[in-house]
Amino acid sequence: MAPESQIPTPASAKRRFAVSLALFYSAVFAVSGTHLPFFPVWLKAIGVDAAWIGLINALPAITRFTTLPQVTAFAEKRHAIRAGMMVSALATAIGFTAVGLQHQPLALFLIYALTCMMWTPTMPLTDAYALRGVARYGLDYGPLRLWGSAAFAAGSLACGYLVDHIAARDLIWVIVAWAVVAVAAGLLLRPLDDVRRKATERHAGEALLRDAGFWAVIVSAALIQGSHVAYYTFSAINWQLHGISGLTIAGLWTLGVIAEIVVFALSPRFSLHPSTMIAIGGLSAVLRWIVTANEPPLALLAIVQLGHGLSFGMTVVGTMNLLVQRVPSHQIARGQGYLAACSGLLSAATSIASGAIYARVGDGVYYVMAAMAAAGALLIWSARHRLMPHPQSEASGG
Repeated sequence: MAPESQIPTPASAKRRFAVSLALFYSAVFAVSGTHLPFFPVWLKAIGVDAAWIGLINALPAITRFTTLPQVTAFAEKRHAIRAGMMVSALATAIGFTAVGLQHQPLALFLIYALTCMMWTPTMPLTDAYALRGVARYGLDYGPLRLWGSAAFAAGSLACGYLVDHIAARDLIWVIVAWAVVAVAAGLLLRPLDDVRRKATERHAGEALLRDAGFWAVIVSAALIQGSHVAYYTFSAINWQLHGISGLTIAGLWTLGVIAEIVVFALSPRFSLHPSTMIAIGGLSAVLRWIVTANEPPLALLAIVQLGHGLSFGMTVVGTMNLLVQRVPSHQIARGQGYLAACSGLLSAATSIASGAIYARVGDGVYYVMAAMAAAGALLIWSARHRLMPHPQSEASGG
């Protein structure tokens, strides 16, 4: 990252970039903080059955490996990552508004699919924008990203409180409200220096996909993060069936996010190799899902939720560090798109399968998630020797 980070930068410009990015991360993750735990609850409240819930919740993952890579590649080619983030935020707000006006499963499926086509690129584009800023201003990714996690927790808690005070059929409008806030935050984003290369990069995507180390990173990360799918889709529904209140459910989610924030905040001090971080994340997920499958009491469940800091947070930090090492800055959006596509493919299949598995065995679905996480940890550990710093990382500023 040396070439770009060594460019003299006024402290005020660095601070404005960090603040505007933190605000956008916060708004985008507030949408996710209400959507992930409570969108399935809203679907159930309007009469959608478990099979349809599994299918509908697979749509974000499906768009990640179908339309998302094209969107991120197009934004990178046009040098319009920031503009892509802003357009995506606006389309998301419009799309969720349309979703809230429809209660028929098939119509919901179609409208939500269109919404996800514009919503799912937001995070890869934002991470690409963040990593370019990290290189340009000499910042650390984790402390920037933690604001998104904090907003996720706040959004989840706020929605959990509302679950006990408003009709579940109105939860969609909480998601819409946060999406509108994201649109406003997008207007504050600061432009970054153009990092286009004079040489033609016509085969940049093919070069990345021929890199066995890059494949090891994105597949292992996809397996470990994909192991969270059943938790994201059915935890709130299942905990409600066990008599846990909406606010307590939000509190359980928040415990996990707090642990995640701590990991992000401390990440600049980590000396472990990024591949080891991902392996730790995978093994933590294995333990977490095995315990969750056995219907632990609330006190133990709260402790297990703290494992999210490792199963999710440590995996993210390790993955981003490896991408910075292996992907040049001017190709980082493309790399993020490939990561999201791989994650989407696995998550879509897992979401569809988890709906059917949950309908048959309930909490037993977490054993399948544990097996996925174990596979991811094993893959990254077996590839650790080929994941030493890539020679092109320093030369390219990425």
